[in-house]
Amino acid sequence: MASAPVPPVIDYQLLKLVHLSCVVISITGFTLRAGLMLAGSTLLRERWIRTLPHFVDTLLFFSGLGLAYLLHQYPITSPWLTAKLAALVLYVIFGAVALRGSRLSRRLTALVLAYLSFAYIVHTALTRNPLPWA
Repeated sequence: MASAPVPPVIDYQLLKLVHLSCVVISITGFTLRAGLMLAGSTLLRERWIRTLPHFVDTLLFFSGLGLAYLLHQYPITSPWLTAKLAALVLYVIFGAVALRGSRLSRRLTALVLAYLSFAYIVHTALTRNPLPWA
């Protein structure tokens, strides 16, 4: 008697939905925190505002790793994924400077660079091409 096929531990479509939802929540949260920063709001010091983005971004990162694993796409062997991860590191650095930098001009420059990094990440994910002009 043939046994039934074993279903995958996690469904690709569900994992993709989690990942894309985290992308939207992450950039929305970043935008809200940037607005609070520009307004000089003390809400940025609230514990939940400082903690929630780490939870969302961790879920975003690990869902991305899961998708890469399911698609057999790995950094270094997939140039688009390597570029996307490098841009992610830049996005995190620019985002941190934008929200915690010392001078307003530096914060604004970092904010623009963070958004450009994010746009590059999305473009690279959609095209699976590390060249932004392709």
